[in-house]
This record gives sequence, structure tokens and C-alpha cells, in this order.
Amino acid sequence: MTSHKFFTARHLRAATIAGVASAALALSGCNAGGSPGGTDTSPAAVSQTPTATASPTPSPTSTPAYVPASASGRAQNVPVPVLPDVGKTETKEGAIAFARYWFQVLSYSYETGDLSLLDRLTPPSCGPCQKSAEAIRAWHSEGRWLVGGQITTPAVESTFSKDEAGKYKVSAQVHQVPLSYLRADGTVAHTDPQAADQGNLLIISYSSDSWRLDEVGSIVG
Repeated sequence: MTSHKFFTARHLRAATIAGVASAALALSGCNAGGSPGGTDTSPAAVSQTPTATASPTPSPTSTPAYVPASASGRAQNVPVPVLPDVGKTETKEGAIAFARYWFQVLSYSYETGDLSLLDRLTPPSCGPCQKSAEAIRAWHSEGRWLVGGQITTPAVESTFSKDEAGKYKVSAQVHQVPLSYLRADGTVAHTDPQAADQGNLLIISYSSDSWRLDEVGSIVG
């Protein structure tokens, strides 16, 4: 089986997401207690303090545990990437946050086979993006799945200056753990070796209060 490398100088390297840690919801309750006052029949009887009723403590909401893909089966309960608020602003910080988010979405798509988020962020004209989507569809059909390949972006930078077309460039260092392609019977069709970190250049644009990826390619040194 031919491997799909993500955006290198010659070919694509398939990418999946490094899992995003889930946030635990802590709920607590306070109980106020009071003792009932004694009954006094004398004229100097003191007033009683009403007994406070304790409020029930709500049970913490249980979050299903994330289970990465393995030879035993597909990934389960993969956290859905969330774009931070700054990533919705036309600022340098916003451009960098959006770029990191895009790689998280790409990674999520590889783990789950869900392309809905990726499709909303990338246009059909982005050739490398479409090739990655093809690999995702192929290896999440007919009972197949992917193991490993989680992506992280150790460094993301931008000069935040528009080009003549009014677009911005963001450079990203992309790290990916080895990726294995599993058949429906659980046997491994192919495993990509550990590759060196790749430099990628994202061309993005901002309109209607949101960022969009226009193109992505390799930075060849």
C-alpha cells in the first residue's frame, strides 16, 4: 500500500491528531447546618434559629475517556478541536491560533474519518488538502482504520503582513508520530517510519469575521 506523507517537498504525509486533553467538570455543593432550638415555656424564652435545609450535591458529569486507535480497533471519544476566541480575530495572534487549529482539525479528521470540520476550513482548490482528504476517506472505509500519526505544531510564526492578494502567510513546524494503516481484519498494511519535522507554509485569508485556509505547501530549505 502506498503511504501518504503529509506535505513534504515531494509527496504528502498522512496526518492524525495528537489527542487534545479533556477538561474535567468539578461540581461542589455547600451544606449549611443548624440545630433546632429548645422549647422554653418561660416569659424570657429565646427565639429559635430555623434549621437550614442542606442542598443536594450534584454529581460530577462523567466525560468518556479518550482511547487512541490501536491494533484492537479505532480511536474512541476523540476530543473535537475548539478554535480559541483569539483565533477568530484578524490579528497576528489570531492567524497563529487559526493555523494551529487547522492542524488539530486535520489530525482529528485522520483519527475519526470525520471530514466535516476540515471541509469547512479548506477550499476545493487546495490540492494537498484534497489529497489528504482522499487518504482519510480511503482508510476509514470498508472497515479500515489508522493508528498513530498524531500531529503537533511545536512552532508557528507569522510576519502578519498582507500580500498583493490581501492574504497572510503563516509558517508552521509540524511533528508527526509514525502512522500505521490497518486493514479491516486488524492486520497492518503499511507503517510510515518516523520522519523529521516538516516546515509548512499556510496561505490564509480573513473575511466575514473568520479565517480560511487558501493553500498549504512545504518550506524547502
